[in-house]
Amino acid sequence: MTALAPLGTLGRAFLAFVAAVGRVSLFGLSALSHSLRPPFYGRELALALLNVGWLSLPVVGLTAIFTGGALALQIYAGGARFNAEAVVPQIVAIGMVRELGPVLVGLMIAARVTSSIAAEIATMKVTEQIDALVTLSTNPMKYLVAPRVLAGLIVVPMLVGVGDVIGIFGGYAVATGTLGFNAAAYVKNTVDFLEPLDIVSSLVKGCVFGGLATLMGCYFGMNSGRGAQGVGRATKGSVEAAAVLILAANFLLTGAFFSL
Repeated sequence: MTALAPLGTLGRAFLAFVAAVGRVSLFGLSALSHSLRPPFYGRELALALLNVGWLSLPVVGLTAIFTGGALALQIYAGGARFNAEAVVPQIVAIGMVRELGPVLVGLMIAARVTSSIAAEIATMKVTEQIDALVTLSTNPMKYLVAPRVLAGLIVVPMLVGVGDVIGIFGGYAVATGTLGFNAAAYVKNTVDFLEPLDIVSSLVKGCVFGGLATLMGCYFGMNSGRGAQGVGRATKGSVEAAAVLILAANFLLTGAFFSL
């Protein structure tokens, strides 16, 4: 092995990463393009909205309410160290709306929806159902990918809004039930502290995270290998990629809104 071998390995890994980013970007642009041009498949879009949105409500609600309750306890314990226990309503509200709500919903969607989409489309590819669609003059990008990505862009911001409210309610229940906060004062402090930009940033994050989660499911499903192992690798890879991209996008979006 020469002294330049590690450098060569690093260079190949970087080029492979750049090529993967290019392929995913082109796939995403193609999905958006097909979403805007007929023919449109309304039934597939309705099913995708149901799967991504309505059926995700239980896991989103449970995640948000437990996180809000735990956040209230942690803030109260931390604030007590410098006599600032009264900030629980404000910090729970801004923590859930600006950060925890969008990220937790995005990760739950990545775990539940991205894996489901990748496994479904990969299985269709393995069993040659996608080839059958092409034979019937049906574009798989329009029939399979576009409705799912569109559903993610539309419904995940709504889920984030619901998750924010439920998370704040979790903090409210813990604070008024066990920490001795006045219910009316807690609600007033929460409403007074939140600004319109907090809510806008939460919904924008939800839209971006929804698009990333559904796009990764479709991309890995459409590019899966053959056999059961190919389906398994596509499912695992889609969840990993979606989770990492959601956290990276959250960092970039937080920085962008922080500068406003």
